[in-house]
Amino acid sequence: MKLLQKLQNKSNLIMGILNATPDSFSDGGLYLDPHRALDHVHQMIESGADIIDIGGESSRPGAKPILASEELLRIMPIIKLIKSKTNALLSIDTYKAEVMEKVLDMGVDLINDIKALSDGNALEVVSGYSDAMICLMHMQGEPQSMQNNPIYTKSVETTVKDFLTERISQCGQMGIASERIIIDPGFGFGKTFEDNWRLYQEINTLVDMNYPVLIGLSRKSMLKNLVGTDAKFLDEASAFFAKQLLSQGARIIRTHNVTVTKKYLEGH
Repeated sequence: MKLLQKLQNKSNLIMGILNATPDSFSDGGLYLDPHRALDHVHQMIESGADIIDIGGESSRPGAKPILASEELLRIMPIIKLIKSKTNALLSIDTYKAEVMEKVLDMGVDLINDIKALSDGNALEVVSGYSDAMICLMHMQGEPQSMQNNPIYTKSVETTVKDFLTERISQCGQMGIASERIIIDPGFGFGKTFEDNWRLYQEINTLVDMNYPVLIGLSRKSMLKNLVGTDAKFLDEASAFFAKQLLSQGARIIRTHNVTVTKKYLEGH
């Protein structure tokens, strides 16, 4: 597994976001064309991206689901072109088993699943591809309604840890090796502003699970509440707070702005 080797050889990794969607909250519609997408991938790699995370369906609050066939129409030409022109490590942001199977057949390196392999026969599909890693994320509810008054009966960090522990157990029962697993607390996915900051403050709860922790804070509403919507300030805040979590033991930053993130990781 090339991604596992990279994690073993490098303390922190940067995951650059490539949204092949018309409706993502930050850059919807910009990279639907495969050649524009490829240009952006080249820019992200030159700026320091270790992984490119391709998404064909928006998971922003209020987003409506699309068919697997539509998702594949958006991402497959982009995957083919990127693989033909670069050696980039590719992650696919999807929760659909049908999409997972197609892209794993194309040799992608990571399945980044907001539903933690709970949809359909996703667990079964992923178990058959031992060369790919998987990222299990916590989300309360569905993207369409997840921000409609989310409530936690236990502390949010305990809830997230318990959920991920259960999903990791399910992976183990399907024969998925623990070394293939990355975990993501799911900032902004069915969580209030206070929930997100509690997770931020208690990130050690997940780090102590001894799986690589992926952080997706980039341009999230929790940061907009602090610094506003100006892209420059938002990207600076995204990188600053993500770096603080890396200092607590997180391993991967998922970001819209690789250049700014790299700058913060290098201490500038």
